[in-house]
Amino acid sequence: MKYRELLSGFSLSNSLVLRNRIVMAPMTRCFSDNDLAPTGEMAKYYAGRADAGLIITEATLIDPQGQGYPHTPGIYSRKQVDAWKKVTDAVHDNGGHIFCQLWHTGRMAHSSYTGSQPVAPSSIGLDGPLPRAQGLRYEVPRALDREEIGRLVEQYARAASHAIDAGFDGVEIHAANGYLIDQFLHQQTNCRTDEYGADAESRSRFALQVVDAVAAVTRPHRTAIRLSPQAYVNLEYTEGDEATFDVLLQALNERLLAYVHVASFDADLSYAYLGGRPVDYVRQRYKGTVVGCGGFSPEAAESALADWQMNLVAFGRSFIANPDLVGKIRSGASLTAYEESLLGALV
Repeated sequence: MKYRELLSGFSLSNSLVLRNRIVMAPMTRCFSDNDLAPTGEMAKYYAGRADAGLIITEATLIDPQGQGYPHTPGIYSRKQVDAWKKVTDAVHDNGGHIFCQLWHTGRMAHSSYTGSQPVAPSSIGLDGPLPRAQGLRYEVPRALDREEIGRLVEQYARAASHAIDAGFDGVEIHAANGYLIDQFLHQQTNCRTDEYGADAESRSRFALQVVDAVAAVTRPHRTAIRLSPQAYVNLEYTEGDEATFDVLLQALNERLLAYVHVASFDADLSYAYLGGRPVDYVRQRYKGTVVGCGGFSPEAAESALADWQMNLVAFGRSFIANPDLVGKIRSGASLTAYEESLLGALV
């Protein structure tokens, strides 16, 4: 078999065995309805890709105040939970497994969606136009107080409970790509001097509190986290940021999570302050299951798995262009190339 590693089964936990090591990466598609609930077309979209060992949903809002893009789904209302149940049922009926990615955009939220000023660790804005919203620009956020941080932890846990009610096999906490949790982890966006920002341990505190609160609801083996220690999008690296991720990954080693997912547009890019590629940095520090992503071809994914650089490989744009990606990999068929025009419809 050409792709022996990629197509082999994998035990994510004693109770969750994946049929292969191909993961469908989370991808924001902006196709939910006006109540930010998944639609029937979204159920077909996910069910059509259930051959993946694991599907991770598009980023899903834990609270309406976290919205920064149009028509991104939430999981905080009863309508949304019921709609997600139709998605998970469709995926399970096709033999698949699916995790819900929990999300708050922090300073990247916008009052045009939320009706209020965005919130973040510190009052530091991101300059530039808002994606997928013509004419809007990012706003300066308001710094969260301690009580608000505690309520956000509770909101993550409540969203995780809703995800389990909706039939998800687990949840992935979105702590990457410059969104709320990632804003706590990086010094450019976290200038706090209290227990949530004074040093590396403090900057990792909110992420760990969210992990612990979510895991208390879902159990650790159904809880995962996505990280981007390289600060490659929506914020910038500051010298010493890696110390925060050293602390965070060591703490995650003690929590027996389902996996750590390393976010990247290009997995081959190296960063001097990480000593190489982000996935290698995480692999060296985290003892559990590691998911890599970032433009992998099937050949590169097979090699990465064979060399134990990671345990699972996530494909994003390839899954948009190829709903039958797993079947094509299995048969050796050529993959359809991704084009931006494919973002316009769910297929």
